[in-house]
Amino acid sequence: MTEHIRTLLTVICESALESRLVADLKQLGAPGWTLSDARGSGSRGVRSAEWNTEGNIRLEVICSRDIAERIARHLQTRYYDHFAMVCYLAQVEVLRPAKF
Repeated sequence: MTEHIRTLLTVICESALESRLVADLKQLGAPGWTLSDARGSGSRGVRSAEWNTEGNIRLEVICSRDIAERIARHLQTRYYDHFAMVCYLAQVEVLRPAKF
């Protein structure tokens, strides 16, 4: 069922970037997204999400591979050098392909 295959773009980053990322997603053609608070530990230490300015968010977009790669390239160019950010792509099978 290749017609049901899409790409899941996941971004975990500083919550301070939320409004910028939403604007970027609209401009870059994301069909929709989900945002949630995220906690964890990594190369930049523990991120507790107890304060809005210190927490992390997890952003997920299900879309075509082309759009996912366009967004990922933009994020790498614009944010990677100055913000804590992890971005990855995964192939997913969706049950309602018309939504994506």
